[in-house]
Amino acid sequence: MTNSLRNIAIIAHVDHGKTTIIDEILKQSGMFHAHKQTSERMMDSGDLEKERGITILAKCTSVDWNGTRVNIIDTPGHADFGGEVERVLNMADGVILLVDAAEGPMPQTKFVLGKALSQGLRPIVVINKIDRPDGRPDEVVNEVFDLFVSMDANEEQLDFPILYAAGRDGWSVKSLEDKRENLNSLMDVVIEHVPAPEMDTDKPFAMLVTLLDSDPYLGRCLTGRVVSGSIKVNSTVKARNLKNEVIETGRLTKLMTFDGTSKVPVEEVKAGDIICIAGLVTASVADTIGDLKCNEPIQATPVDPPTMAVTISVNTSPLAGQEGKKVTSTLIRQRLIDEAESNVAITFKESGGKDAFDIGGRGELQLGVLIETMRREGFELSVSRPRVLYQLDENNKKLEPLEEVIVDVDDEYSGVIIEKMANRKAQMSDMRSSGTGKTRITFLAPSRGLIGYQGQFMTDTKGTGVMNRVFHSYVPYKGDIPQRRNGALISTDQGKAVAYALFNLQDRGIMFVDPQTQVYKGMIVGEHNRDNDLEINLLKGKKLTNVRASGTDEAVTLIPARKMTLENMMSYINDDELMEVTPKSLRLRKKYLCPHERKKAGRVTVA
Repeated sequence: MTNSLRNIAIIAHVDHGKTTIIDEILKQSGMFHAHKQTSERMMDSGDLEKERGITILAKCTSVDWNGTRVNIIDTPGHADFGGEVERVLNMADGVILLVDAAEGPMPQTKFVLGKALSQGLRPIVVINKIDRPDGRPDEVVNEVFDLFVSMDANEEQLDFPILYAAGRDGWSVKSLEDKRENLNSLMDVVIEHVPAPEMDTDKPFAMLVTLLDSDPYLGRCLTGRVVSGSIKVNSTVKARNLKNEVIETGRLTKLMTFDGTSKVPVEEVKAGDIICIAGLVTASVADTIGDLKCNEPIQATPVDPPTMAVTISVNTSPLAGQEGKKVTSTLIRQRLIDEAESNVAITFKESGGKDAFDIGGRGELQLGVLIETMRREGFELSVSRPRVLYQLDENNKKLEPLEEVIVDVDDEYSGVIIEKMANRKAQMSDMRSSGTGKTRITFLAPSRGLIGYQGQFMTDTKGTGVMNRVFHSYVPYKGDIPQRRNGALISTDQGKAVAYALFNLQDRGIMFVDPQTQVYKGMIVGEHNRDNDLEINLLKGKKLTNVRASGTDEAVTLIPARKMTLENMMSYINDDELMEVTPKSLRLRKKYLCPHERKKAGRVTVA
């Protein structure tokens, strides 16, 4: 047992303050000199993480607190990235559960807490954002305790310490009457409450790979916790998969531990350490890296299967290859295989055609982040509408994924939300007032009924509603769910959109393109006012004559085009449509660009 070491993970719902509180722990532990400038949310290192303000990848850091080394693992807060949480909990001996003082336990809180409790980890509960004017700390503590009981926590786990904190201001207290100065009380509780790692130093070296990333100088870097033994740099090791097959033998060219936000090379590591190694080229997540004498793989926690999938294929539009550098199916295929290797929550399968691939994931956000990452790397893709993945029970009956949905809306909008969710085969399980004119409603809804609903939800609540969802279970198929999206406005020709044509056509519906935007035949340029598709000509300019008109010319005043994010577009399209993704543009199009082929599939009106 290593008494001077603690391994802890921080888990919470989205935006409850995990990464912010880690910033303050790093600053108060003396990791940085007084003159050193530090950014906000230091652990969110990726561009997408900084832009969206969410944690996507789990990351490790380490601080020295009064002579004890504390390894801290920052985990994602969104359920779509739950695969990261399931893996990293293997490295921790305890968890800090962060709960917002106003919002209380949310769907993701239940999801990650269930994973932690099932592994026997002892939790520390921190009620964060205690300085919020609408905070209700006493009620939230009761809600958290009820949640623990409902998840069958054992007596040791139910005896959790409670702290109150404001992570942004850098203080925590055991009682609301205590002086609010720093985070000492939180770190002291971590050292007292979280057990030191119990590891066998006499057995041969073995570690379970939990995270995988790449370094421009070192190549593949594998992160995990040393379960037993010790090892030095340049030692020879074997990598085994879960089937106990030796997949690689190699030399550890680099051993690193974490120090603050950086990795520090070391000569030797021992049982209990969270380390990063380089030198192996095949080993991946869930593999065991061990001494040559080690003959058994370490069992990894099974990861929940994906519930949603999209088909990613080669971009076949008339504008293909003009903006991206990586456009072939070979490059796309290899990139997706690499992603499935390093991200256990993503699955890869070749579709019927060799230039299309089925990618499974936890939700629209996770799949959207993957596609956004690829477009920034220079890829061009065509992406289908997301679809849910069904399962079969023992009687060969179809099961579909069900999600728990919690919506927070102003009281005046609760009626319309209940009506819309009922149309999508959702069942309301709870409804209560959360104060300040807001209502919290809990539904159990089929995942396929929620595809594309986010935009409609924001419209119905005038942009004030908040919807959170998390996978609940598989249930018998609930029958057809009507799709109520209006038809599409489809371009009939290729060229640049003309303002005069847009002006005359904007009564037909909402436009998605601005003047001078490049369009092509079969591209979706707007949403029709009615439920049928309509073909329109955006290239029709005003006829010029030498006759001067007196007072009949109208000024061209255009309604601003609707702009959608990648996730909005992905969930907006229908089954007969695709999203075209390039490094510079996002476009919507019909699967069949030729109108004759579309008319075979269904009737289309021509303007």
